Amino acid sequence: MFSGIWYLIKMASWTFLTHHARVLLCVAHDPGMRLRDIAASLNIAERSAFGIITDLIEAGYVVKEKNGRRNRYHIQAHLPLPEPDVRERTIGEILALLTGTDAPAT
Repeated sequence: MFSGIWYLIKMASWTFLTHHARVLLCVAHDPGMRLRDIAASLNIAERSAFGIITDLIEAGYVVKEKNGRRNRYHIQAHLPLPEPDVRERTIGEILALLTGTDAPAT
């Protein structure tokens, strides 16, 4: 039993996906999600969420659309991951895998 508790504590100290991937998942789930809500759902600072969204926008993976006082984010699902791979995978394919949905048409 002790080793089981250690396992749970150990697992809670890190996450499998990066914050960038987790922010992308939030945007995929709700493109109109506010930075404040993204930060709260991921347990990160709002400033960190802003920095991550900015990184994703500057890299071209997300496009920000101003909608009144709110922002709406559009994932560029057709773009390849910035990871070396034998077969080039797109952001949309990975998000579909993680969300259990169909990959968007390219």
